[in-house]
Amino acid sequence: MKKRHTGQSGARSVTSRLILASASPRRRELLGKLGVPFEIIVSGLEEAPWPGEKPASYSIRNAGDKAREVLSRLDGDATIIAADTIVVLGERILEKPRDAEDAMAMLRSLSDAEHEVITGLCVLSRRGEDLRFQADAVRTAVRFRKISDAEISDYVATGEPMDKAGAYAIQGGAAKFVAETRGSYSNVVGLPVDELNRMLSALG
Repeated sequence: MKKRHTGQSGARSVTSRLILASASPRRRELLGKLGVPFEIIVSGLEEAPWPGEKPASYSIRNAGDKAREVLSRLDGDATIIAADTIVVLGERILEKPRDAEDAMAMLRSLSDAEHEVITGLCVLSRRGEDLRFQADAVRTAVRFRKISDAEISDYVATGEPMDKAGAYAIQGGAAKFVAETRGSYSNVVGLPVDELNRMLSALG
């Protein structure tokens, strides 16, 4: 008979696994800083916003769906961490650019403007028959200085923007574009570490 863990005592069963549902090397590096062993199992889900869906709701839904999809493929106890990061300018969601031209257009729209980076973060834990779920949208305000077309073109030519929400990596070549941030820096990179640590602690 499998012993049931509710998470209240902080105990883990011997079969419990901590899994990051993302292939992002940036999320892998950030999670590694918590000093806990984990595995990577990537969710294949790709979603688009529903008509009228708010950006924060969209990011939380994406993260939750990824976590549930990965958990559905596993047996035994497991805790799944899933995240979905989007860049929001006004109410417009800027995800990964389709091509270099799209990346150029995104960066032009962010020039000399403030935008918001939202990460939908989900932690889904199964211990025996006990299923626990925590999710939230973590927000960081980012303001770019005015950037020239030449700077944008040079940055896009590096290829770095092509797999990044909003077409930029704050920890990479786009660091020189940033005039100000307010909120979690790791959130902009892709995984809000403080909020994640709080969720993991709450779930034991």
